[in-house]
Amino acid sequence: MPTLAAAAQATGGRILGDGSVTFRRVAPVHDAGPRDLALLAHRRYAADLARCGGGALLVSEALSGIEEGPPHRLVVADPHAALIDLLPLLHTESRQDEGVHPTAVIHASAVLPESVGVGAHTVIGAGATLGEDVRIGPNCVVGAGVAIGAGTVLYPSVTLYPGSVLGERVIVHAGARIGVDGFGYVSSGGTHRKIPQVGACVIEDDVEIGANCAIDRGSIGRTVVGAGSKLDNLVHVGHNVTVGRGSMLVAQVGVAGSTRIGAGVAIGGQAGISGHLTVGARARIAAQAGVIGDVAPGQAISGYPARDHRDYLKAMAHVMRLPELVKRLRLLERRHPAEDKH
Repeated sequence: MPTLAAAAQATGGRILGDGSVTFRRVAPVHDAGPRDLALLAHRRYAADLARCGGGALLVSEALSGIEEGPPHRLVVADPHAALIDLLPLLHTESRQDEGVHPTAVIHASAVLPESVGVGAHTVIGAGATLGEDVRIGPNCVVGAGVAIGAGTVLYPSVTLYPGSVLGERVIVHAGARIGVDGFGYVSSGGTHRKIPQVGACVIEDDVEIGANCAIDRGSIGRTVVGAGSKLDNLVHVGHNVTVGRGSMLVAQVGVAGSTRIGAGVAIGGQAGISGHLTVGARARIAAQAGVIGDVAPGQAISGYPARDHRDYLKAMAHVMRLPELVKRLRLLERRHPAEDKH
């Protein structure tokens, strides 16, 4: 088990109390036991310190002077950021071992360096190319002509449709589908004729894609998820969409076809974005927003239809007063009944 002193060295923090105290895990304040490092990142949880049973406390500089709670403390500028360096001390990364499992089916024309790992019952198609240290879990399908960059990890049951391109150090969680046909049809005479989906799907470097995401290929162009972007579970990205570098799409976000999302955009859970729109760089879209128009760079929007966040809050404040206003209106009507015009 690591000591507080080792944790301080890893995170750049400082110690209050005994640096030789050890811990087996990091736990929330209310759930920490004697062998745990309790996490206090926000003042709203400070009340739980009175009942905290943790052996030590991971705390921000701003809250380090709180008297209650464990006396042995690791003090850092940002406890959540410190977890990036702290948790690897406790949890060794587990990945698919090198080598190809004997049940995997690999086309003779696929290119696999010796450093790759391929899990049981995975299928790799003709002309697929894998970079160094790629890890592919069991039951994955890598279609014909797929290119996967070095250090990329596919968790179990991922499907990469033919022609998909993944950059380096991409992480794709279980059940995700990349390069799926887009939803493109021409309706005529009561029937829906499918438009062939022949474009590309490109996932750039350092992207992480959550479980059960679906990312369509372009119809004739490209669908692109920019470098460093993070997609939570159950996100759907339609055909010909561009997601800018460093954007974040939270669970159940849906982006319709041909929308262009700028760099550094954050989209809250269950938000829906109509097709053929432009969302400017660093825009913020609140959870469950319904976006039916372009969004300016840096703008924060919410609601349905989505509008400027402050305007939406003002409108909702008025809506919440409606019951009171209706009561006042009825009282006025009783005091001043309308004249009978008949």
